[in-house]
Amino acid sequence: MKTKETDIFEKIHELYDKRREIELGGGEEKIDRQHEKGKLTARERIDHLVDKDSFVEIGPFIEHRSHDFGMDKMKGPGDGVVTGFATIDGRPVYLFSQDFTVFGGALGEMHAKKIANVMDLAAKTGVPIIGMNDSGGARIQEGVISLDGYGHVFYRNSIYSGVVPQISLILGPCAGGAVYSPAITDFVIMVEKTSQMFITGPKVIESVTGEKISSEDLGGAKVHASVSGNAHLRAATEEEAFFLVRRLLSYLPSNYKEKPPAGKGGEGNDYRPDLTDIVPMDPTRPYDVREVVREVVDRESFFEIHPDFAKNIVVGFARIKGEVVGLVCNQPKWMAGGLDIDSSDKAARFIRFCDAFNIPLITFEDVTGFFPGVKQEHGGIIRHGAKILYAYSEATVPKITVILRKAYGGAYVALNSKAIGADLVYAWPNAEIAVMGPHGAANIIFAKEIQASPDPERVRQQKIAEYREKFANPYVAAKMGMVDDIIDPRETRIKLIQALRMLKNKEETRPAKKHGNIPL
Repeated sequence: MKTKETDIFEKIHELYDKRREIELGGGEEKIDRQHEKGKLTARERIDHLVDKDSFVEIGPFIEHRSHDFGMDKMKGPGDGVVTGFATIDGRPVYLFSQDFTVFGGALGEMHAKKIANVMDLAAKTGVPIIGMNDSGGARIQEGVISLDGYGHVFYRNSIYSGVVPQISLILGPCAGGAVYSPAITDFVIMVEKTSQMFITGPKVIESVTGEKISSEDLGGAKVHASVSGNAHLRAATEEEAFFLVRRLLSYLPSNYKEKPPAGKGGEGNDYRPDLTDIVPMDPTRPYDVREVVREVVDRESFFEIHPDFAKNIVVGFARIKGEVVGLVCNQPKWMAGGLDIDSSDKAARFIRFCDAFNIPLITFEDVTGFFPGVKQEHGGIIRHGAKILYAYSEATVPKITVILRKAYGGAYVALNSKAIGADLVYAWPNAEIAVMGPHGAANIIFAKEIQASPDPERVRQQKIAEYREKFANPYVAAKMGMVDDIIDPRETRIKLIQALRMLKNKEETRPAKKHGNIPL
């Protein structure tokens, strides 16, 4: 005779049997196929990313409710996505991990509902959301309902932008409408050789345009990290991608109300004599601005974002005396550090992210101007360059600029000048701040005088020196209040530490409005 006690244990055993079935996803055969491709399963990915035994699943028993095209006879454990919450380095996160072993990870109505649910919970609780994407796209058998599901996800990506950090990992195919969700998130990380993103795949492109291209060459990690800029970071393996997520999170607050997590202050002498050896006095000679950054920030703390895209500008996170900062730096090694369309987009997006999440901005400036050329003009350099102006002007976090060498023309104004809201602008004594470089200016202003001279080259050099003395040195800008101080390069770190401490409790508001209209 059964007792109530035996009845409940039967139910408990049934519960665990169902859980085991769900945890197998599409079954052993499909799991093996996933591994053969060099990919982890949805649950293995979660285990690798989060703190040990911290993952709590939400909605494991959810299944599709479609009856068309034989779907009524097909089981889909968890409807092809694992969702829940966990901790990473002790800090809470919400996440979803698409399961390619179930319906190829294709998104359907209930799949989308699970993702939307954890996104809502992340926003309500002020916790980052991490998405692991490995999907064939919309579930065709569910028709327009699957497209509606994508809409619910895109909507949340958009309205929660700037509320909590959103990070996307591309760990397999991500095609069609599936690519728009990662594109709206703050950071996209791809894995080489196993992940791709594209609106239309190689076969569709070939049938429509006749162009032949492989999936990897069309939308692989290298392409998106270096050419399109759709991927912020790329990794050789999934494990490396998870490491990048953990490192990235260490610089970010959990939500827009918090400040970024403080770390241990950098030790040792803050006076850095090696800085004078890095930047050449000759304004035409290149150098690597990352060497300047590494001298100024805490040792080993610089984390570059978008390292392979628009290399003429360097952006990333670092710590100065343990405090997180966002860095925007011209890179004279590439295009003489000039600003073009891609670098303008890259910088503006990074600036706006830092402002959204209370990360102070430091700009290292050495810029010749906006890059000239028909291709740039016709491509919209005016509109794209204006994004940098807009982003800096809109930002209310502490904003500090250090002019390392050149600051010419509209690019000087755009790169966090006093006129558009910089709190402090420092310049090294070798800085040249002017409408344009002394060579070009002298050739225009004194053209007639140079041409009329019996020794044009001698007069040209005299006029270049004269222009540099009168207009292109930092003391002229300092007299006008456009530079707050001219500093010894070796004391740059010291000055930034002092400035960040002084600006730590800065509060600034902008005129009340619904929202601005950035020149997209």
